[in-house]
Amino acid sequence: MLHAIGSKKELTELEYYVYVADILENELVQGLKNYRHHISTNRFQHCVNVSYYNYLICRFFHLDAASAARAGLLHDLYYYDTKTYRKVRRRSSEAIQSHNAHHPNVALNNACALFAVNAVEEDIITKHMWPLTKARPQYKEGYVIVVVDKYCAALEVLAPKMRMAMQKLRRLKKQAA
Repeated sequence: MLHAIGSKKELTELEYYVYVADILENELVQGLKNYRHHISTNRFQHCVNVSYYNYLICRFFHLDAASAARAGLLHDLYYYDTKTYRKVRRRSSEAIQSHNAHHPNVALNNACALFAVNAVEEDIITKHMWPLTKARPQYKEGYVIVVVDKYCAALEVLAPKMRMAMQKLRRLKKQAA
């Protein structure tokens, strides 16, 4: 089963899947499941979340939804632990780029090694951390992912806390009854 956070829809049964099946089924992309991301999820699930909501919004606004979906899956295609990178950067005497500036380029290089990436997808992948990085998106789809990426990150951090709070509330109501 493949779902995006906050959605009960089976993504493999939607038109969305047609555009991203080759990426989702790729063994190296599946390897993103081994990397923790935003506290309570893994990098693969985060990319699915961003991809699906990016697709929906771009489709609604009649933008390039296919490129938005594909780039959403590829925007965090890097294979290192973020915490380790930050520790190495702090200890290094060399000027090493921040993770926010570094990982979009790594993700693009990895994406290009595995898939054909068009100009819109390239722009989305490399600029998804704006305004934390200087380069602005060139396409409207790039601005969509900027918002969607932050929205999904917030959901991924807050959803488990909300679930626990709701369970606690249910237990308290049950005890009071």
